[in-house]
Amino acid sequence: MLVRSVPKCFSKLRAPASRPCMRVARPQCRQFSMPTTGAPHTSPSPAMSSAAIIEPFTTELDRIAPSFKINGSQVRVLQTPAEFYETLKDKIRNAERRIFLSTLYIGKSETELIATLQETLRAKPDVKLSILTDALRGTREAPQPSCASLLAPLIAEFGPDRVEVRMYHTPNLTGFKKKHIPNRINEGWGLQHMKLYGVDDEIILSGANLSSDYFTNRQDRYHLFSSRDITEYYSNLHDAVASLSFLVQPSDKPSGFDMTWPDTNAAVSPLENPNHFVAESTSLMARLISPGTAPVAKPDKTIAGETDTSVYVLAQLTQLLSPDSSTELPAIRHVLKTLSFPQYAKSSWTFTAGYFNPAPSLTKLLLSTASQDNTVITASPFANGFYKSPGVSGLLPDAYTLLARRFVRAVHQHKRETAITLREWRKGTVGEPGGWTYHAKGLWITLPGSKDPSITLIGSSNYTKRSYSLDLEANALIVTENEELKRRLGGEQRSLQENTSIVTRDDLAKTDRRVGLKVRLAMLMVKLAGGAL
Repeated sequence: MLVRSVPKCFSKLRAPASRPCMRVARPQCRQFSMPTTGAPHTSPSPAMSSAAIIEPFTTELDRIAPSFKINGSQVRVLQTPAEFYETLKDKIRNAERRIFLSTLYIGKSETELIATLQETLRAKPDVKLSILTDALRGTREAPQPSCASLLAPLIAEFGPDRVEVRMYHTPNLTGFKKKHIPNRINEGWGLQHMKLYGVDDEIILSGANLSSDYFTNRQDRYHLFSSRDITEYYSNLHDAVASLSFLVQPSDKPSGFDMTWPDTNAAVSPLENPNHFVAESTSLMARLISPGTAPVAKPDKTIAGETDTSVYVLAQLTQLLSPDSSTELPAIRHVLKTLSFPQYAKSSWTFTAGYFNPAPSLTKLLLSTASQDNTVITASPFANGFYKSPGVSGLLPDAYTLLARRFVRAVHQHKRETAITLREWRKGTVGEPGGWTYHAKGLWITLPGSKDPSITLIGSSNYTKRSYSLDLEANALIVTENEELKRRLGGEQRSLQENTSIVTRDDLAKTDRRVGLKVRLAMLMVKLAGGAL
């Protein structure tokens, strides 16, 4: 079995000394940019330099989250599902030490991806593989073929010393709820939702899961970071959550797998004692995501060229933290609040979420920015992954239409219709030849005096109430002065708008866009039961 322990620099973070974490052996932890002290948070003055325009954002961000200084050339922006998939397979084939994959699930029929992992593990005995998925989503179809049954043979072939598969289970679904809420619906009470695809010293951050639609016709975003330090940080995050997860083992059972809770885990099982689980996980996770207590080692001297880009590593781990010290929501709030300064009236932003249901606090802040020429991109009902889905989930496209209508109404009420435009993304129709779905999420900010974005947010979060209360999310906030990287971000932003059309209040009031009582009642029932969209 792989020996998973939190890195040496985290050895003081865990309260339960009798529960050492299990992990693949990792190099020493790397350096974070530490927060500045005593710098006041002030609004920018007119005619400021690029650095001075950025400074009001970064001063407070340095207090919120760990960050790394890199060169903009170390960030590659991938554009399409096919490019993402081919890049991921290429990185796996060329792995020399480690592969770690955090995802909601791996599609139960992804035999090509599994074969790629097998080829590398067979050819390179030093490579170790760690996979983290969600327990509810990863076992949904059991005892029929599932994500868990797909991965178990890797452990059988290469042994637990080289392959570890972990599945995280939310502490929010226990007892009566776990027993009586059916599969698929139960995923509304919290998931492992991080998307971290690391190989050696490079990592892809994305919102995409690992299944055929995400590799072919489901549009998302994907950034490849070629940075030892950034990869090591997310590797430590992956390891920490894995040490709070069930261990998958091959089995002769009809399902093909067993799930056990090792005594060496960093906390008690969330199904055994959810309150103790959260208390013990808090002691592990809180310091990992805080800039004031993050581990510091020697700087990475392998960076080519000057450092012109800051990458703030953000995590939303609400269900693991009491009190909640997550960094994603505070960081986004700060960025949007800063855009309310009148000096940013010539800035613009683009916000996108495939499942459009931004947290109320974010909606309020988006409406309050001084920025002009702003765009919100969301999925058309015909590009929603739940379009014509069987059962209750088939109601979701209409539910998101209702939420989009409420947002457009709020834009009108705040008299921001000339500054904020809603666009729906559509490329064919889901389920028909050539039809795509839309799953991209993110934020781009173009500052005064620039043509392309200087700030972007990339990662797994959908920016919803659910993201900030139920799911585990990992993101990166990029702040750059590198002109080439800014151009690449601008190209990404424009590419996503190519398949969009403007949607107005009048459009959403048409008969074919009206939402029935059944959808409204289903939304209310989920809310009352403690779940979220």
